[in-house]
Order: sequence, then C-alpha cells, then structure tokens
Amino acid sequence: MRALNRKLLRDLWNLRAQAIAIALVIAGGVATWVISLSTIESLQTSQRMFYQNYRFADVFASLERAPRSTMAPIEQIPGVRAAEGRIRTSATLTVSGFDEPVEALVTSVPESGRGELNRLYLNAGRLPQPGSDVQVVISEAFAEAHDLATGDTVAGIIRGRATRLVITGIGLSPEFVYQIRPGSLFPDHTRYAAIWMHRQSLEQAAGMEGAFNDVVLQLERGANGAAVIERLDSILERYGGTGAFGRDDHTSHSYLSEEMEQLEAMAWIVPLIFLGVAAFLLNIVVHRMVRMQRDQIAILKAFGYRNGAIGLHFTGLVLLIVLLGALPGIALGGWLGHGLASIYREFFRFPELYFHVGPAVIASAAGVTTAAALAGTWRALWQAFRLMPAEAMRPEQPGRFHRSLAERLPLVRRMDQPSRMIVRNLERQPVKAVLAITGIALAAAILVTGRFQQDTIDFMLDVQFGFAAREDLTVTFTEPTGRRALHELQSLSGVIRSEPYRAVAVELVHGHRSHKSAIQAFAADAMLHRTLDADLDPISLPASGLLLTDWLANRLNVKPGQRLEVRVLEGNRRTTEIQVAGIVREFVGASGYMRLDTLNRVLFEADSISGAFLMTETDQRRILFEQLKTRPRVATSSLRENAIASFTRTMGENIRIFSLINTLLAGVVAFGVIYNTARLALSERARELASLRVLGFRKGEIAWVLLGELVLLTLVAIPLGLWIGHGFCNLIGHAMASEFYRVPAIVHGDSYAFATLVVVVAMLISMLAIGRRIARLDLVEVLKTRE
Repeated sequence: MRALNRKLLRDLWNLRAQAIAIALVIAGGVATWVISLSTIESLQTSQRMFYQNYRFADVFASLERAPRSTMAPIEQIPGVRAAEGRIRTSATLTVSGFDEPVEALVTSVPESGRGELNRLYLNAGRLPQPGSDVQVVISEAFAEAHDLATGDTVAGIIRGRATRLVITGIGLSPEFVYQIRPGSLFPDHTRYAAIWMHRQSLEQAAGMEGAFNDVVLQLERGANGAAVIERLDSILERYGGTGAFGRDDHTSHSYLSEEMEQLEAMAWIVPLIFLGVAAFLLNIVVHRMVRMQRDQIAILKAFGYRNGAIGLHFTGLVLLIVLLGALPGIALGGWLGHGLASIYREFFRFPELYFHVGPAVIASAAGVTTAAALAGTWRALWQAFRLMPAEAMRPEQPGRFHRSLAERLPLVRRMDQPSRMIVRNLERQPVKAVLAITGIALAAAILVTGRFQQDTIDFMLDVQFGFAAREDLTVTFTEPTGRRALHELQSLSGVIRSEPYRAVAVELVHGHRSHKSAIQAFAADAMLHRTLDADLDPISLPASGLLLTDWLANRLNVKPGQRLEVRVLEGNRRTTEIQVAGIVREFVGASGYMRLDTLNRVLFEADSISGAFLMTETDQRRILFEQLKTRPRVATSSLRENAIASFTRTMGENIRIFSLINTLLAGVVAFGVIYNTARLALSERARELASLRVLGFRKGEIAWVLLGELVLLTLVAIPLGLWIGHGFCNLIGHAMASEFYRVPAIVHGDSYAFATLVVVVAMLISMLAIGRRIARLDLVEVLKTRE
C-alpha cells in the first residue's frame, strides 16, 4: 500500500467522528434526492406504459347530441389517426350499507368490445354485454371503497329512470388514473364512481339511440393539435359542443402532471439544502486539516511528492466521506421511495406502478453529491496543492494579541476568567464564529422546513373550510334550473338555511394569455360560502365586475380595472367582456367570482342556479339524503366534512409523509452539524485547554471555555436559523404553487419551538460527548508535542 494511501486511511480514522456526522448529512440529502427522482421516474414509466398500451386519447370534446353519421367528417380531419364517438351521462347510485348518494359518470363501451381509445384494463371479471340485466364495469377505487365484487348489484338512477346494475367487471382506464368528480379538487372514491356500460344498454337508458354526446381522438405523430381542435369545434358547434380540449387540459392527466412537476421541484430544493450543509462542513474539516498538517505536507513535498499527488490525497479523503454518506443514502432513499410509491397507488390508479431505483438516479445522486462536496472544498484543496515546502515547514505566524474592545466593557470585566476567554476568542476569530453560527443556523432552518408543510395543511383547512366554505352540504343540479328549486330544497328535512350558486365553465382571455376555468356566482347576501381578500377577511361581491383569485390574476397578467374577454363554454356560448373588480385570495382552486344577479344578466338568462349551499341539522341528514335521492334534478350532494376528509387524505397525506421524512433527516443533520462544530473546536484548541489544565484550571473551567462558547454560538444561531428556515419555506411554497392549490409559508410557533428544542438537545448531547473527551485529555502527550 502506498504511503499516501496509508495516511489517507489513518486520517479518516482520526476524523471518524466528524466523518460520520458529515456522512449522515450527505445520506439525508442523497435519500431525499433518490426518493423524489425514483418516484418521478416510476410515475412517468407507469403513465407512459398505461397510456400507450390502452391508447389514451389526445383530444376530448363533449356535446349535447349528434347522430352517428357525424363521426364520418370527424374521422376525415387532417391529423386524426382514430376517432370514437361515445355516450356519457351522469347517474346516482345507491350502495347497500351507505346512506349517502353516490355520483357516477357512465361511459359507453363499444359493441366491438374494449374500443379503440381509452381502453379498459380489467382487474377482475369481464366486459358488460347487452341483455335483460344492465351490466356494468366499475372503477377499482370505487369497488375497494365499498368492498364490491363481480356479481354484486347496485341501484342506479339514470336520467330519472331507476335501474338495477349488475357488476360484471372491475377495471381501470387511462382517463381515470386520478379519479375525481368534475368541479372537485380532491378525489372521494366513496361518493364518486366511474362505470362503463355496453353502448346498446346505455343508449336505451340515456335516450341516445343512434347518437353520441362525447368524442375522443388520437392524433398522428406531429399533427397540429390546435388546428384539429379548431376543426372539431366547428363540426360540433351545431350540436351543442362545449369546446374541445387537448390532453394537457384533461383533469386526470393534469393532476398527475402537476404532482410530477412538484416532485421535480422538491427533488432540487430539499436535497440541495442538505448537500449545501454537507459541503459547508467538509470545507471546514478539510481547511482545518490542511492547516494542521502544514508540516506533513511540506515533508511529503520535500521527499518528491508532486502537488497533484498531494491534492489528490485530500480529494480522496473528501470522496471517501462522500461515499460513506452516499451508499446508505441511496439504500435509505430506495426503501422510503418504495413506501411512498405504495401510497401513490392509492391516488393514481395504474395497472402496475413500476417502482425501481434506476442506474440514472444512482448516477445523478452520486454526481450531484460529489459536485457539491468538491465545490465546497475546492479552496482548501487548492491551498494544499499550492503550499510551498519552505513556507509550510515554518510554523504559522502567531496572531497579534491585544486588549480587545469586548474586554473593556463593564459586563465582560465582571466575568470570571474562563468566560472572558470565551468572549476574547470569539472577538479575535470572528470568521470561525460566523462559520459555526451559519452551520448551526442551517441545521435549525432544515428543521423548520421539515415541519412547515404540516402547519400549512392546518392553515389551509382553517381558511378554506372555516372562513370561506362554511356550508354543511353542497347540492348540485343536473343542469341549470330556476330559483323555485331553491325553495324546494329549503323545505326538506333538516335544512336551516339555503343559498343559491351558479357555476359556468369559461375561457378567460387577456391579451395573448388565456386560461380555462369557471366563474362562480353567489347571492349578494351570501353567508355560507364567502370570498376572502388578501388579508383573509370576507368581502362583498361587487354589483358589477369580476373578482379573480390571485393565482389566476397572475396567470393572466391582469390587474383590477382591466377588462377580460370571457368566452362561455356552455349553453349559448356567448363571448363578452367583463371588468376585473378586484383580487381575492384562495389556496385551493383558481376561478372567478361574481354576484349571481350580475352573472345572470351577463348571460342573458333568467334567475338560473347550478345548485345550493345548505346549512343542516346533523341528526336529520340521513332523512335529507333519502329525500335528495328521489329528486331527479339533483346530480350530487356533498358534505363539507367529507371534503375536509378528502383534502386530508390526498394533499394532506402526501405532505405529511414528506414532512415526516424531512423532519427525521433534519434531526440527523442538526446533530451532525452541532457535533461536528464542537468536535472541530476541540481538535483546534486541545493544546490550549491542556495547557490551562497544567496551569491549574479545574476540569469544569476548561470545559466551560469550549462548551460555553458552543452554547453562546448556538443561542445566536437559533433565531437566525428560524429566519432562514422561513425563507426556505417561502421558496418551497413558491415551487409547489399550481392551479389546484398554493402552499403558503405558514410556520406555527410549536414548529419553531420544535426546531429550537432539537437544536438544544443536539447541543447538549454534543456537549456531553465533548466534555468526556476534555476530561480524558492526555496532558503528558500534549506537553510532548508543544512547540
């Protein structure tokens, strides 16, 4: 073994405590990197395989009714590879043992079988066949939520007609990877189902013989999607088309894409914070080692070792520490990523979620970690490379000592001798003090970052379902209807108060920017469902004009006072201009708000409403649900408490998992940073402390010289770290912002307290370990090695 290799292993052994602490930090960064990238890769692979094998469509369009012959010109549109006309309608299901009504979206299955596009994957059973029994395939998520199996039956109401549905199969479709009710933001598999029925049976049930009301297209490679959509809209306009859209605007696909985009953002931010801390610590360790081994470096160079060999020697030490952290980090990331993938299976329904940690993920983790380590230590490595032998053999120039400014202060003058030594050392070595404070502050910041997402969930729940949406029950009609329906709802059992609302699908256009969304309109005196301003205070809807959520206003680059072009995507499909009257703040969804009478006037319609918000008596809800099931105009009825539970299960569950992982890893980082800081201080000042012991200082006094300094540095670092942590939270929240939800940087006091507690505990454990080392100082050995 070469001499430098033996020296490398000996140095690593001598630095084992610091090396392990830094390796733990590196392992945390690598683990979060592997978790994020491997999960993204798994989702992308599963998505690509499902879409390809089951021919997920590229263009979608809905209409009122068109004869089958209309498919001929659609199939002839340039760029269309395949086209399929379908029947789609809503249904209300009653499941045995479940009191609430279940909304279902029923889609026809072609007579030929699975169909050309959006084909079904069957987990169990077979496709439905026409006959005396109305046979259906139900979605896997709905079947699991109600423990349904093939051969079971459910009662359904389709277009006002009661129907007994026999389950012949349980399946998945690329259209419902993320199964969510239209207009909702979170899935609820117990109250929303996707079901498929033979076309002949659905034609009879929906009164659509020889017709269709939904179209899906698959495009040729390289086809102009915008041109195809424009041509399709022109064909379907006379049949009540509501506007075709591409795959990017498909609900399930867009939710999955948003999730992957957020994972990609998190894949960069959190691991780089961890690896930045590791690089910072490596820089301190290597810089100190080069300074302490000046004489050894000089001797090696004098014996003929080249600068390159010396530089590679210290570089090898850095890479060994990186390896010690990267290997367990990759293993830990793979294990945690596998657990996260199993949770994603509950939300994103694929035939199989192909989770694995691929070579590309491992290579990228190793590359990023190595790059961060070398970037953090290049200055110290360069110092070892260029150190001249003659200069290195001379001891370092002693510092210039004089009475410091701090020593002249009355408070310091009244301190005992060890405490004055602490103040004097900090003032004379401000750079080291700043570096130590920075390291500890970063540890506290990571702890805050790991906890803030849970605080954000609690805050969003309070705002969305406490301040804004205060209704108990939301009822949606099958189509816009008159105000008389509101009075009918008010007369039902247990209804205390009812307020109407209107929801209209629109495309908002401002200059060259556009966005498909919805305008929601409430009564002027609405109390149950309110809009909030930027300060989260309720505001009244203006008599004229439109309020936009802050995210949507930024997306359209529009300000109050400017005018928007509003293209209505239903009914008479009017196009009009509306002035933006103000901006409201929402963390969930992105839409516009108007007064109900104003929207009715703009649309030139009577007092139409889309549904109602109800305040109800809890003990009367079961009777109320039974009454709602008998109303043919009622499409859905959803409880606010169910929306909260759905919110918690989806977004809340994902964020809690990430929060738990980050908090555990951040705790490891905090201990690693603080212990490493204390250990380095002991290594640098061991001779000084031993000398004080020989001069008659007691063990407790010399321990206080070092540990008191650590306490002071930690106390200064904690508030700085909490402030930096809040900045990290803002950065993560900005990266996670999407149309579906925005994550505000909310950190509660208990999270700050938790971060502080962990840092203090890490400091106390480090003090205990360092105190034992101070007590075991070999004074004879120290005296032998003094200059």
